[in-house]
Amino acid sequence: MSDAGAAAGRAAGTRDRDTEGRARNARPRDGLGRPLPYGSEGVDRQPEGVVRSPEQTVRAAQALLDAGRPFHAHEVFEDAWKARPGDERTLWRGLAQLAVGLTHAARGNATGGARLLRRGAGAAEEWAAGRGEDRPYGMDLCGLVRWARELADRVGAPGAGPVDAAAEAPRLRS
Repeated sequence: MSDAGAAAGRAAGTRDRDTEGRARNARPRDGLGRPLPYGSEGVDRQPEGVVRSPEQTVRAAQALLDAGRPFHAHEVFEDAWKARPGDERTLWRGLAQLAVGLTHAARGNATGGARLLRRGAGAAEEWAAGRGEDRPYGMDLCGLVRWARELADRVGAPGAGPVDAAAEAPRLRS
């Protein structure tokens, strides 16, 4: 959506919409996904609804995590969660929760960050236990669960401040 189209929609009291009429917030976002004022320069957003292979998903999400953009990595995982077969959805949802947990921790939301990191770790652990597989698509689920719980403990500790998303980014594959 163009900035002019978004501005016209806001002036008319309507919601930002994409070309298919779905509600979409056209505000630019920073690297952690926080909305910026209209007209500000933000980072490129991840297109929604992209169907990727698991390999492409892992590669794209890792690149975004390494760049300190876990919010955007969560969107990549969310696409997989919506597109992959039902028996894989718990896995991809858990990975999306891990990325959002890191996002909240980097934004300084310790409570939300710790909660989502633990929830995502639980989902990944549940998925692995239910299949007897802890390395789907080459990912190290045991290592991710350990990383998430350790980070949740650190960010949830009294006096803990925001974390550096790039420095804390997990390695999806060991």
